[in-house]
Amino acid sequence: MLGALIFGLLITPAFAQSLPYHSDPSAREILPSLTPIPAIRFLTTADFPPFNFRDATGELIGFNVDLAKRICAEANVACTIQAWPWEQAASALADSQGDALIAGLAMTEENGALFDFSSIYLALPGRFVTRAPDIGTFDADALAGQTVSVRGGSTHEAFLTRYLPDVTIARFDSEIAALEAVEDGAADAFFGDAMRASFWLNENLTCCGFAGEPYFRPNLFGEGLAIAVPAGHDSVRHAIDWALVKLKDSGALDELYLRWFPVGFY
Repeated sequence: MLGALIFGLLITPAFAQSLPYHSDPSAREILPSLTPIPAIRFLTTADFPPFNFRDATGELIGFNVDLAKRICAEANVACTIQAWPWEQAASALADSQGDALIAGLAMTEENGALFDFSSIYLALPGRFVTRAPDIGTFDADALAGQTVSVRGGSTHEAFLTRYLPDVTIARFDSEIAALEAVEDGAADAFFGDAMRASFWLNENLTCCGFAGEPYFRPNLFGEGLAIAVPAGHDSVRHAIDWALVKLKDSGALDELYLRWFPVGFY
């Protein structure tokens, strides 16, 4: 049953959305770093809304930008945030032009040789999308014989092939095209990256919506978003991890998520 694959979610009573606790529960008891750091120089990019981008006035804003500021405030250290082109950001961190990179750097084996990573601050599940009238009756275990659209060659296609072999898979060149197939009636449902789907749904609220539960499969969809620091810079990483736990416990991390993702993807 697909239900066995679903990662348990923490429901926060104060909010309408389901908000998971990403931090390692055992990390809740960690203490502030005994090695003081005067500041954290965050690096990011300016081309990936709503995470990091420039507004009409040229100010750098976004979920990652706000999170970096909250981390510094929680750790009680000075904070700077500098935008770099994506193709140069990791090299800038490796060259000690910053203390931490908050821009979605993948936790690959290659990057792991150069950088250490904080705990996950935002997981990236896979989700189904259907037309609005079908959301209430959606059942992932009853999709046999129905058409599900995906981005061709994606890990989400691999998930369907493995766990739902009886569905008809409609492959598209992009998530947008696959989602539009649901809107047009060419597919019964879409399955793919929930975060990217949420951006599209934000512009198509009357058409479609998430159906069923989120699927957390780190081995397929990635572990999620974490903050990179140069390898061995444990005091900075420790301060960031401690701040992330405090921000989650206080509700501040949930507040940022709800502010920047009005169509929640959990």
